[in-house]
Amino acid sequence: MTDHINSSNSTPSPLTTNPFDDDKFHDECGVFGVFNTPEASTHSVLGLHSLQHRGQEAAGIVSFDKGQFFSYKSLGHVADNFNTQPVIESLPGNSAIGHVRYSTSGGAGLRNVQPLFADLASGGFAVAHNGNLTNALTLRRQLVDKGAIFQSTSDSEVVIHLIATSTYLNLQDKFIDAMRRIEGAFAFVALSEDCLIGARDPLGVRPLVLGLLNDESYIFASETCALDIIGAEYVRDVEPGEVVTITKKGLNSVKPFPEQSARPCIFEHVYFSRPDSLTGGTSVYKVRKNIGRELAKECKLNADLVVPVPDSGVPAAIGYAQEAGIPFELGIIRNHYVGRTFIEPSDTIRHLGVKLKHNANRGELDGKIVVLVDDSIVRGTTSVKIVDMVRQAGAKEVHMYIASPPTTDPCYYGVDTPDKDKLLASNMTIDEMATHIGADSLKFISIDGLYRAVGEKGRDKACPQYCDACFSGEYPTPLTDNNASDDDKQFSLLTDSRA
Repeated sequence: MTDHINSSNSTPSPLTTNPFDDDKFHDECGVFGVFNTPEASTHSVLGLHSLQHRGQEAAGIVSFDKGQFFSYKSLGHVADNFNTQPVIESLPGNSAIGHVRYSTSGGAGLRNVQPLFADLASGGFAVAHNGNLTNALTLRRQLVDKGAIFQSTSDSEVVIHLIATSTYLNLQDKFIDAMRRIEGAFAFVALSEDCLIGARDPLGVRPLVLGLLNDESYIFASETCALDIIGAEYVRDVEPGEVVTITKKGLNSVKPFPEQSARPCIFEHVYFSRPDSLTGGTSVYKVRKNIGRELAKECKLNADLVVPVPDSGVPAAIGYAQEAGIPFELGIIRNHYVGRTFIEPSDTIRHLGVKLKHNANRGELDGKIVVLVDDSIVRGTTSVKIVDMVRQAGAKEVHMYIASPPTTDPCYYGVDTPDKDKLLASNMTIDEMATHIGADSLKFISIDGLYRAVGEKGRDKACPQYCDACFSGEYPTPLTDNNASDDDKQFSLLTDSRA
């Protein structure tokens, strides 16, 4: 395998680190795979670029050509690292997989940048993973005790070792054997010398779609926006528990897991997915407007303006304004060029806080009763600054309305979230939260209202139609590693410290 690593970005510079936490759940990861196209690496770069919102820490691509695998990985954004012809030419071949990452399990570091690659007895094999395995620590300890040598601290590497040690004969069966041993949430794309594989966990927590380019090239992607950018057709979602194998003979699909009721992540509709994507075949943008409408039905207010917290609050604010009959205005303007700060984050710069990214539109806010619409509140740090900024711009009253239920519990399925004791809604009543952020009132959509917005009659309490653990605390899979022994937890600390 030819492996190219952009070592110039192997350590993030303090001048390019964003010290201003958006106070959001950080998106998990994005995966992309393409088979049977002469521009596999170019399509992968474009696909990953459109999935950049799902992971902004690192990116990587593995391609295959004429009996050899090629890899290019780097910390940083896709556009900063895959922007030259020499990079594209270093990834030849008609098939490739790619990954954008925000570290959840295993920590940051170049060694954890995906796709991961291994030379197995059956040949080279690369894998990219979106999600988190809730029994990875337990499996890792078992594998290490049997002599396995890990090269990263990512939970995804466990899958490679499970495939390598499987007693099944062909690669697809080895892959399925590994899938049966893991718990948690996953969407995988994997590449061998002669096939591309896409797989989704039995509950469908993490998304994966299937596309077709020019009637001959199959594509897997985390979202449909990655298909749009290269002119590919959205065929369908990979179904929960489905393993799809693409070869030169065509597509083969199997569902090797016991059938279960699907539980896709409802937060894809609230925040993670791009609004121009389809999730479960449904427009994310339309669902977010529906959330705003449901919020307006539940929480009416005689206000002068509805103002979104950009950009994630915009569709819900439009829906709220339309349902409530209140004017929609851009009362907060976002600076789109503060993804990375350009100066050392001194105390003075930190004090500016949210103003480097958002600025109040005083002419629209002065003297008005304002409904601020945002998608969620996690720690509440940004909400405090936003409310204060709008009030300083002359708003008469500031009411914060949230297009999701209170976030009370952390996610263990591939989303970087604070511990429960850091979640504002886990430690305060809604009235206490309103006082904390400085709002005249604070309202959240109900969990039934959120379900209505995505097309359900309400939440089925006996068997919820989505994974909503961050709102309900009801986790749909075992959390095996949470109950690990003290020795295993110490083992986890030792491995993570080497990231």
